[in-house]
Amino acid sequence: MSTPRSQRSRAGTVAANTVGVLFVIVMAFPVYWVLNTAFKPASEVLSFTPSFWPENPTLDNFRSAIKAPFFLVDLRNGLIITTTAVAGAIVVGFLAALAIARFRFYGRRALIMVVLGVQLVPLLALLIPLYLMLNRANLTNSLVGVSITYLVLILPYTVWTLRGFIAAVPRELDEAALVDGCSRWQTFYRIILPLTGPGLVATSIYGFIQAWNEFIIINTLNNPETQNLMAWLLQNQTNRGTAWGPLMAGALITSLPVVVFFLAIQRNIAVGLTAGAVKG
Repeated sequence: MSTPRSQRSRAGTVAANTVGVLFVIVMAFPVYWVLNTAFKPASEVLSFTPSFWPENPTLDNFRSAIKAPFFLVDLRNGLIITTTAVAGAIVVGFLAALAIARFRFYGRRALIMVVLGVQLVPLLALLIPLYLMLNRANLTNSLVGVSITYLVLILPYTVWTLRGFIAAVPRELDEAALVDGCSRWQTFYRIILPLTGPGLVATSIYGFIQAWNEFIIINTLNNPETQNLMAWLLQNQTNRGTAWGPLMAGALITSLPVVVFFLAIQRNIAVGLTAGAVKG
């Protein structure tokens, strides 16, 4: 015989599961609609009566996207910019996080507050000064200028996150390595670096997604020849209207590098996301 308390608990569970299912449906429907539109011919895409699955599936939208001007060029640009920015941010951010987590120096707390404060500044507030500065240095319309910009944008989060991972490594391990005859450099790459590997993976995922998906900065600073795929997607919107089929196909193609990168290192993600939560 069920008690009123058990009935309330069961009702609460059902309500929570219902809300969860509705949330999943709401979040997954846009992704499904992109897939649905990408495989539809133009006649079905522009039909006044929407259909929830393609009646005549086609790959013409993907062919149109791949053969479009600047697609392969912007794909290459995006890979170069993202890889350069993430690699640079990981190297510089790891060294900065190591200094903050392991050494005591004057202005350390102020530096931590600056790292946090920089992330609160809206990106649009920096856009005009950023353009003027890069234009004066002749770095607009170049991959170098955008790569440096992305590196700087990713760096504060990288420093703050890696600081937590490094602080979670007990200092006793450093001291034991020094007693055993290791130098500071050997302690770094034999003790600290391997133990923070999952943290580096988790941080690189965030940096990769942020740099790959960025649109406003590169669309403002660079011409189509030196933009990425996010800016390239805008070319499907013209004065004559929006080419929804190629746009959705291009959006799917654009998301593939992030998915592939995620699947390649997924084993280290769960470990990396929790390793830095032990000690801050």
